[in-house]
Amino acid sequence: MTIPGDPSRPDRERVAEDARAAIALGANLGDRAETIFAALGAIGRIPSTRVVLSSTLKETKAVGPGEQPDYLNGAATIQTALDPRRLLEALLDVERLLGRVRAGRQRWGARHIDIDLLLYERAGAPVELDEPGLTLPHPRMHERLFVLVPLAEVAHDWVHPGRGATVAELLARAW
Repeated sequence: MTIPGDPSRPDRERVAEDARAAIALGANLGDRAETIFAALGAIGRIPSTRVVLSSTLKETKAVGPGEQPDYLNGAATIQTALDPRRLLEALLDVERLLGRVRAGRQRWGARHIDIDLLLYERAGAPVELDEPGLTLPHPRMHERLFVLVPLAEVAHDWVHPGRGATVAELLARAW
């Protein structure tokens, strides 16, 4: 599967200034850093989307069933003209491109790549959604240091609408 879009096309520069999103990336199988960097590159090739900032990568213990290798976790902010559903679908395409198989897999099991859509804003206003397969903000992000630590590097002042707190404030509460 390939991510459509040619970075040399002129429409690559016409990204909507009013929509931005924060994502989390993690991997605990294979060359974790290479996979996360490949994911960021593929996300940057999604039409009408560009990566604005990416965090440093943090190594953390795996959360989930059984013995698993440690994770590398990071976060990024992106600008996009895609609505939240289309953006999520494009992120899932990136996961598949990099070898992620979801069907029949154990939840929170080991994986080559995991990309979560955490926050989405349009025209400076946080978007809240609760639809099948898509909840914004991400329902557990405020509980997870492995999400909040890298996210605070790139989106410390973004507001979690359901919690009424910035990412930095959520991080301080989680410690």
